[in-house]
Amino acid sequence: MATLENKIDFAVILRATKANPNGDPLNGNRPRMDYDGYGEMSDVCIKRKIRDRLMEAKDDNGNYKYSIYVQSDERKVDDAKSLKDRADKALKDNLTLESACKQWYDVRAFGQVFPFKAKETKKSKDEDKSDTGGDTGISIPVRGPVTIQSAFSIEPIRPESLQITKSVNTETTTDGKKSSDTMGMKHRVDKAVYVFYGSINPQLAEKTGFSNKDAEAIKTVLPKLFENDESSARPAGSMEVLKVFWWDHGCKAGKYSSAKVHNSLKVNPDGSFTINELENLKPEIIDGF
Repeated sequence: MATLENKIDFAVILRATKANPNGDPLNGNRPRMDYDGYGEMSDVCIKRKIRDRLMEAKDDNGNYKYSIYVQSDERKVDDAKSLKDRADKALKDNLTLESACKQWYDVRAFGQVFPFKAKETKKSKDEDKSDTGGDTGISIPVRGPVTIQSAFSIEPIRPESLQITKSVNTETTTDGKKSSDTMGMKHRVDKAVYVFYGSINPQLAEKTGFSNKDAEAIKTVLPKLFENDESSARPAGSMEVLKVFWWDHGCKAGKYSSAKVHNSLKVNPDGSFTINELENLKPEIIDGF
């Protein structure tokens, strides 16, 4: 399969309505914010959703179309107990950069670091078996062609918080009252528009075997980023992709820098937008699902 031929840039406008787009575990799961008060969704969060949508895709025979290496526990489609277990079961003793990229879509798209422990050697009784001579192993990185920035809100956000009963009593207390651990907090953003940007690099695609068909898969799932992603923090319909912008440069080197392409899109607080068109480069504009 031919690798990606043209440089691609893309952008996504999304809207959160009474939802927590991406909670911060170090701040009581409040919506992520930067120091200026703008809402943030991390690139890791966005990649997780892309992986999940790709994992759900099936062909006409009901088989999964894409094999994903980094799977979340609640959505995994195999019995692997860890990433190492998944790699061992899929590739056994044939784990190489080429085989990993060929096996897993997200490895050849986003990259991955594969750590290997040092091989144990036989030692005499007087030697410390835990001593590997400073050699603790090696990590082999795979640099992927798809890069995604964090999403930021167009205007500063003001999170709302409310106290909730998160569970019922599991044990009887002496005074008959609920214990303190049954109470919790829930946070949300009433309404905010976010935007994030990404790029796909053909030079790096050659290294991992990322193809034109693989790029089309990204393009297909972006409008459906929040389908089947419902939770108590993000009820169904509270997260919505408004528009996807897809710039195909038509050449390997690109007609403009990614910075210039991304800056040509101006997003307003209500989700509307304007594009300062670049010569010989117009985006394909796709409605959210």
